[in-house]
Amino acid sequence: MANLASLFLLDVLDTRLIPSSQDKINQVKKHATPSRWRTPEFFVYYIVFITVVPQMFWAAMRATNENSINYAIYEAKLDQGWIFGRKVDNSDAQYSGFRSKIPVLTATMLLHFILRKLSNVIKVKRISFDLFFAVVFLSVLYGTGVFKMLIIYVTGFSFTRFLPQKSGMLFTWALAIAILFLNEYYEGYKFGWIHSVLLPLDRYSGLLSRWDVNFNFSILRMISYNYDYYAGLNSATDIEKKQLDEKIITERDRIDIGSRRADYNIVNYLSYLTYSPLFIAGPIITFNDYIYQSRHSLPSVQFRRTLLYAVRVLISILVMEWLLHYMYVIALSETRSWTGLSPLEISMVGYFYLNTIWLKLLIPWRFFRLWALLDGIDSPENMLRCMSDNYSASAFWRAWHRSFNRWVIRYIYVPLGGSRHPIRNMFIVFTFVAFWHDIQLRLLAWGWLITLFIVPEVIGKLLFPEKIWGNRPIYRHMCAIGAVANIYLMMIANLVGFAVGLDGIRDMIVDMFSTWSGVPYFLLSSACLFVGVQVMFEVRASEMRRGINIRC
Repeated sequence: MANLASLFLLDVLDTRLIPSSQDKINQVKKHATPSRWRTPEFFVYYIVFITVVPQMFWAAMRATNENSINYAIYEAKLDQGWIFGRKVDNSDAQYSGFRSKIPVLTATMLLHFILRKLSNVIKVKRISFDLFFAVVFLSVLYGTGVFKMLIIYVTGFSFTRFLPQKSGMLFTWALAIAILFLNEYYEGYKFGWIHSVLLPLDRYSGLLSRWDVNFNFSILRMISYNYDYYAGLNSATDIEKKQLDEKIITERDRIDIGSRRADYNIVNYLSYLTYSPLFIAGPIITFNDYIYQSRHSLPSVQFRRTLLYAVRVLISILVMEWLLHYMYVIALSETRSWTGLSPLEISMVGYFYLNTIWLKLLIPWRFFRLWALLDGIDSPENMLRCMSDNYSASAFWRAWHRSFNRWVIRYIYVPLGGSRHPIRNMFIVFTFVAFWHDIQLRLLAWGWLITLFIVPEVIGKLLFPEKIWGNRPIYRHMCAIGAVANIYLMMIANLVGFAVGLDGIRDMIVDMFSTWSGVPYFLLSSACLFVGVQVMFEVRASEMRRGINIRC
């Protein structure tokens, strides 16, 4: 396994994706197609890439920089930047908040790393250190909000002790949904509402006054703990009873089999819920996985791999900085200042806005995963591919916020019946996902649009199964045409949910097709996407030729 890991270390972000044996690698290779990289067809594609991609960047920069016809409308949203005296588009509140705190978070990460090493020297229990550091860390972040969080935590824990499994899980879900509603409605509550004597407590709100904003991740962990606890009671087994070697068990075993009964105590519960490196934004690991990794270091946690991952994080931050300094797509989109732009410019504003959304999520997730890796905990990688390397709607959501996707499958999709009722279950799943993100109409619309847009892909796979059509030369091109449609639908859904909303996407589409040049541009861009999809197909085929089968 160690040799296999070193073989793919530079290529695979998450060693969970590495086949566990040479036999499995050979099995993947057996289904790989011959390379097309040097065929005449792909040399045509290379010419398209060399011609089109620079035009995409130039169009977005031309539409949003100082010479844009609408620059005066959104100039006030820009701040002074640090790259060659340019202004920076810091108008996205979510990423702006994280960006401003990168130095403080980095210092906290290094402090945590040093204190962990010292605690190991004096033989402090890992769980005890986790809980102690979390109390201090969260008190600095949220001040007296920690007491409100603790009340919710203890409430969720207490009911598992005297409610049977079915009632306990129903209560868990009812409590989770109620908290999501109440946190949003009351914006974190106030001590002064209880009694005027407690008003002074509301003044000590820490660095982040809204503790409830990041509490959604705690909701997922509470459900994970309760589910794992009841599943452990129901299965009446553990790793020792199955006579497995704790040091070499698979991820599935350490998640599904669970821990010893004694491990489901309140100290472990609170340590898991408040684990500092992953508290603010994840990635999400299950309670069983957290407890296992607290006792056993995984082979994937290596200095060289962690160092390479740190370089990836730094490069991602620098790419985002370049985009924010040279493409003011966020400010332009928020003010809807695309009147007078060409269809190419409007579409590139939307496209690069989606790229900034991808990066603003990827960077915090990778930062906090890096922190956990430095601490010896290997959580799942949330983003497996670049946003621009996706063509399947269903595969896209498996790779976007992957740890959340795995959580949804384990705790919602499978209990509902899984693939026996795929459309119904996906509708329920994406409704919850939208609701979990934020209680807004546009996010509910996003969740329902995702479900609707996955349907054509599901139907297409049923009508043209790969087992029957896969050997026909035309099949690859049929799939590419369908993939182009998927890409358009995914872009629309994400622009609705995370960027311009329903009205905004309507206005963008109307403005794109308001001139005679809109339709020819749409056909030309579809042809370019077709080329891009063919390259994506070959990227996945090349992975299979090396024995890697990443299903997204």
